[in-house]
Order: sequence, then C-alpha cells, then structure tokens
Amino acid sequence: MTGPSAQSLHDEMLAQLKDGALLARAAEYGREYLRESYDRNVAPSEVAQAALKAFREPLPQEMGNPYAIIDALHEIGSPGTMAQVGGRFFGLVNGSVIPASLAARILADAWDQNAVLHAISPVNAALEETCQDWLRELLGLPESTVAGFVSGTSMSIVCGLAAARWRLCESAGYDINARGFAGAPRLRIVTSRHAHSTVLKAIALLGFGTGNIEWAEVDEQGRLRPETLPELDANTILILQAGNVNSGAFDPIRKCCEIARAAGSWVHIDGAFGLWAAASKSLRHLTDGLELAHSWSVDGHKTLNTPYDRGISLCADSEALVKALQNSGAYIMYSEHRDGMLYTPEMSRRARAVDLWAALKYLGREGVDRLVLSLHERAKQFGEELSRAGFLVINDVVFNQVLVEIGDQEKTSAFTAEIQKSGETWVGGSLWFGKPVIRISVCSWATSSDDVSRSVAAFVSARETLI
Repeated sequence: MTGPSAQSLHDEMLAQLKDGALLARAAEYGREYLRESYDRNVAPSEVAQAALKAFREPLPQEMGNPYAIIDALHEIGSPGTMAQVGGRFFGLVNGSVIPASLAARILADAWDQNAVLHAISPVNAALEETCQDWLRELLGLPESTVAGFVSGTSMSIVCGLAAARWRLCESAGYDINARGFAGAPRLRIVTSRHAHSTVLKAIALLGFGTGNIEWAEVDEQGRLRPETLPELDANTILILQAGNVNSGAFDPIRKCCEIARAAGSWVHIDGAFGLWAAASKSLRHLTDGLELAHSWSVDGHKTLNTPYDRGISLCADSEALVKALQNSGAYIMYSEHRDGMLYTPEMSRRARAVDLWAALKYLGREGVDRLVLSLHERAKQFGEELSRAGFLVINDVVFNQVLVEIGDQEKTSAFTAEIQKSGETWVGGSLWFGKPVIRISVCSWATSSDDVSRSVAAFVSARETLI
C-alpha cells in the first residue's frame, strides 16, 4: 500500500489553506444554514435523522476529498441538527448565537490559539483580562474578582468549590494539596433541595460526597428558605442558586450571604443563566447581595448567547483559585501578564475569550440589559398567552422559565412528544415537586413575540389532537 509522502501531504494541506476555496465553501454552507434556521421546523425530521446513519462507516484507509467531506457534513449533517439558533427552541437552557460573536469564533478558530499562557497567546491574554474587567463591572462583583474561562458551568462550579476547599483548609492550617483528605479538617457542604445536578456532580468530583450534603428546604417556587439553614461555621461551604433550572426563581442571596459571612463560611453562587440578571436594571433586584459571595459560576452560551462552549468561573479570592488549580513545569513560562492557565483546571484550551469579548463589545452595557430583559419579557408573554389559552402555568415567571402542568406522566409525555413532532416548537419535560411538567426556557435573542404566539398555538393544536 502506498500513500502520500510527508512532503506531498504538507503541500496539499498548505495549498488548501492558501487557496481558500475549501473554507469559502464551508462558509457558504454556514450562511445557507443560518438563513434557513429561523423558518424551518425546529426538530430534525425522522428522514433527516435516519440519514445520519451514513456517518456510521468504517475508518477510511485512504485520504479523502476535503470538498466531499464538507459537502457530506452539510447535505447530511445540517438537516439532522436541532435549529436552536432560531427563535422557537425552548429546551434545556440553550441560547442562540450573536452574529458578531459567531464571526469572532470563526476567526479565532482560524487563529487556533492555545490559551494557556501570555507567552503562547498574547492576544488571548489581553482579551481575557478585558473580559474579566467587564464582567466585574456588569455583574457588580468585587474588584478582587478574577475570571477563569472554562467549558461550562459544570466546570466553573468545580473551580469555585475547589477554591473554597483550599481556602477553608488553609485557614485551618492544613495543606489540602499536599496532604489530601487524610487528616484534613471536616468541611461541610450546605445547599438547597433544588440544587442543580451539576452542583451535585462537582461535590462528588471533589470528594466531599453527596451523601454528606446538609440540605436546606425550599419554598413553593424553589427558593432556599434561610430559616431552614443548619448552623453554619468556618468549615462550611454554602451553595446558593441564582435561577432555579425549573422555575427560574432566585434564592434570597443577601440574607443567606449575611448569615454565612457572620459564621465565616464560604459562599458559592450557581448562576449558570440567572447571574446575568445582575446586568439588567429591571431585574438586578433578583441578585441583590451577589457581591457578598466568594465565588460564582455562569455561562456565556446561555443568556448571553455566545457560541458554545463558554463557561466562566469567577472568584473574589484569587489566591485560593490559583492555589487550587495551578499547575507547574520547568517549561512553563509565567509572566507579569495574565497567564490564563492559573485560573482553570486545563492547560491547553481554545481561546474562549475571543467570542465572549466580541459579544460584550457588540452589546455594551445597554445591549446586555436589553437582551436579558427581552428574554424575561418573552417568558412573561409565554406564561400569559398559555394561561389565556386555558393551560395551567404553575410558577411565578420571575426570569426566563415557564412551567406548565398537563397531567400525569403518561399524558405529559404524550403532549410533549406531540409538540416536538409538530416541528413548530421544541419544549422539554421535567419534574416539579414530584409532578411531571412541561418546561419552557426562553434563552434566545431570536425569540420574537410572534415566535411565542406561534409556539402557544402549537400547544393548543396538540391539545386538540390528543383530546
């Protein structure tokens, strides 16, 4: 068997990059996809999903045609996607994408920077530092706050709790990095019954043990009830929630932080989508007291509508974050500038600050405010129109989440499937205090008032079909 020599392979790929035709074809396919995504059915058809089997093939023995590869991705792959960049996808908490941020992502992918150190990517270091400053200003965080740019809130919660673990152990005179858990002071984890599953995952990954969680109770909207907190102390990590993943409700942050501060406890706020309420003049009351916490986790790819993946770890105790996450090696060239790997678990990672910077630069303070408020307004419209149509909305729509009670699990599942099958909109299911519900998460800048009305009409049509 013969193949291309190393030199010919080099020459071929260099020619592809310099010629530009391959990238131009991919760009045109991307433009075509985006042009169609706002009007097409939200979910891929059964035919489109069946066609994806074409990707299940043996590893090719010989080199392929790059144009044919891009053609296949578009012709087979594009129809098999969920049109979540459009205005009628309300599953999970998936945002759309801001055009300026998407364009920056495309350019950054061409740069292919490793965001590990200033010496390796000065441009990424500069943009990370700018984003850090802007985030402090937008969210009203302490001046000491540093940011780490990670894959998502799952990892940013790990960062925040790792920093908390280091600081509480250090304050007790114990080096957790060197000595591990054997002989370590017992640290307590306190959080609400409605803590997100990513919080539980972080607790497990860091060795605290989910079975050791001390639970606080919640009210009918899923907010932590401060009077049910156990007595806190200097060995406690209290985890609060800015935006319940089902109801959108916010824990009483100021009250809980004041209790924790008086006891010497560390406070982490899980604000994957809800932390952005602090950037809205009309909604920042939901996050009152935010600045009293020690660490926060938030996503850009949710409420802010940056491309995936865009998690942000924020910590007011930079020493704790760095000590918990820092890696060293003789070849690592730290500098007097920002070295991004100090604030993240990863060393090598893509330059996530580029598209975040572009989104914030494009929107500015006023644009972020309008974006966040628009999601709330569309969610309020959703709740009001569903109620007028005779559906039971069971939560107070304080932010961007709407919960609809349909009936038992069988009826709710059938109703949800009928809506999804229509292609008009896409919503998911959940459980709310043990009851099956339909969960609507309004998280896309592209969602218009017409999109909401069209989606409500799909609810009505599903009801008529199933009766």
